[in-house]
Amino acid sequence: MIDQYARTHLLIGEDGLNRLKDSTVMVFGVGGVGSHCIEALARSGVGRLILIDNDTVSLTNINRQSIAYHSTIGRMKTEVMRERIRDIDPAITVRTYETFVLPENLAELLDQAEKNTDGKIDYIIDAIDTVSAKIALVEEAQKRDIPLISSMGTGNKLHPELFEIADLSETSVCPLCRVMRRELKQRGITHLKVLYSKEKPVDVSGRITGEDSGARRSLPGSISFVPPVAGLLIAGEVIRELTGAGA
Repeated sequence: MIDQYARTHLLIGEDGLNRLKDSTVMVFGVGGVGSHCIEALARSGVGRLILIDNDTVSLTNINRQSIAYHSTIGRMKTEVMRERIRDIDPAITVRTYETFVLPENLAELLDQAEKNTDGKIDYIIDAIDTVSAKIALVEEAQKRDIPLISSMGTGNKLHPELFEIADLSETSVCPLCRVMRRELKQRGITHLKVLYSKEKPVDVSGRITGEDSGARRSLPGSISFVPPVAGLLIAGEVIRELTGAGA
């Protein structure tokens, strides 16, 4: 019988599809990286998705986020993403948390998510921007023995072909990786799977946009073909790990 996963079945088999259907993936951030990653997870048949983001779609999201259209401006990103997932596969269970992630509320958030999934979270994807929250998420995931992959900087870049997945200890060039290595080392954490790029960021200082007014720091530049590639690469890594395919 032909179904929507027939082509996926050719690559990962019945066992792989069943593993994905029985998997719970928690994604922090439904932006340029996160939205494309989530969509790929859904199109691959991941059975349960937990989405965390407290932001609404804005006009400047349209250049890179899969949930951003003129018709969705002002709506919660998690709500739009839930609708996309329902249209991809109505059988996928989606739970959302419209919460701004902070080190102070992260443990409680994970407690709630684990309670609502009978303690079953198979993978965590970090696609958020705040360094303090990223660090806290790594600590909590390791404490709970949940596999995690963290997206490093994708802003101010033009070469998605330079993205790679590696251990944080093996990274170079990326400024965010440098900060994360230092901060995690102080906490006794020396290993973390990340997606990063060796591309030197484009210098956008002095270039003003309408969003810059009153900002404490310059906003990063972004483009349609960079964050989506990062999200798809992360989704691929997670799907291969969950299924054991492509090893």
